[in-house]
Amino acid sequence: MDTAVSDNPGTKAELTVRELACTRNDRQLFSGVEFSLRAGEALRIEGPNGSGKTSLLRLLCGLGLPDAGEIQWCGRNVDDDRAAFLADIGYVGHANGIKPELTAHENLRFASALGRSKPISSTNDVLAAVGLRHMADTLCRTLSAGQRRRVALARLLMLEASLWLLDEPLTALDTDAARQIEAMLRAHLDTGGLLIVTTHRAIDLGPHPLKRITLGV
Repeated sequence: MDTAVSDNPGTKAELTVRELACTRNDRQLFSGVEFSLRAGEALRIEGPNGSGKTSLLRLLCGLGLPDAGEIQWCGRNVDDDRAAFLADIGYVGHANGIKPELTAHENLRFASALGRSKPISSTNDVLAAVGLRHMADTLCRTLSAGQRRRVALARLLMLEASLWLLDEPLTALDTDAARQIEAMLRAHLDTGGLLIVTTHRAIDLGPHPLKRITLGV
């Protein structure tokens, strides 16, 4: 049975990670990672390059399996119903993952067709939220690096996903664009969403709690 949080408005999203460990190429990146997040909370993953920040995000979004430990979503081990857990995740990694030969509008529609899209999601409104309404019909291969990054992040607004996992979301963004994305993240938290982020830049989430864990220490 699908028990995704977004299908059950009365359910409070909660993520719990216990004793997570990860090894890559016979080298242990981290072990004993523990944290919990509730609705409206955010977590910043910190650490030097190579400490496993991206690997931790990939484990959390189902792109790998930990060597040890447990991930719980709303009180249940994610392995009990991995499909339901993954349906509640929005992930944007280092690579934008957009189609260069599609327009910004087409990329958003394509993304919504692949995931659990919101019942009513206007691509014009979504692009306006990231300052790209005027670029809706522009091929993404002609956009700047910062504009492509915003299109990638805008896809999150098309999906019913309670937990956002973002790897360096502010990469290539100027100050104004970063503020627009920060506003988008705050709005997600305002509605009870959860956020896990890696970033080398300061990030303003307003009144929402920002927890921190540091890898590689």
